[in-house]
This record gives sequence, structure tokens and C-alpha cells, in this order.
Amino acid sequence: MPKAIWNGAVIAESSKTVKVEGNDYFPPDSVRREFLAQSQTHTVCPWKGTASYYDVVIDGKVNRDGAWFYPDPKPAASEIKDHVAFWHGVEVTP
Repeated sequence: MPKAIWNGAVIAESSKTVKVEGNDYFPPDSVRREFLAQSQTHTVCPWKGTASYYDVVIDGKVNRDGAWFYPDPKPAASEIKDHVAFWHGVEVTP
């Protein structure tokens, strides 16, 4: 079951991730929100839409923009609406 781990903590875990462009997008209810803080960062993907980011915060350490999601994706990416993906050193295990 895929897990997202950073700084020794499991941030998300689910057998129902959606794989897009090599990234596991975790369903909203599988993510431990206490480890996420809203970021002001946004990026645009031509086919998925505008992504919003979270900082991952664990034990006082901050991984800036370590997670992202699409709150209002374009129709081609509707299956990942509000799902959360990780990077910047967050380990996602199979």
C-alpha cells in the first residue's frame, strides 16, 4: 500500500492512490492534515489546471511546498480533484 513518509512520519497511506505522470495522488481522506500547512504557491499545468501547495510540517521542521493538489482540475484530470501528491524529499513507498 503506498505511503508518503517524511521526517519519520507517515503523512498519507492508501491503496486507492491515482497514478498520474509517475506521481501517486492520495485520496483526501487518507492524508493526515495535521502535517500540512497551506502554502501561497500555485503553478499551472496545461492539462490538469492550477495546483495549490502545502508545506509539510513535522516536529518543527518545514518542507516548503512538499505537497500539492488540484482543487479545481480541468476535466481531463477530474479523477485527482483534491487528491494530494508529494515531492521535495517526501518518500512515497509502493
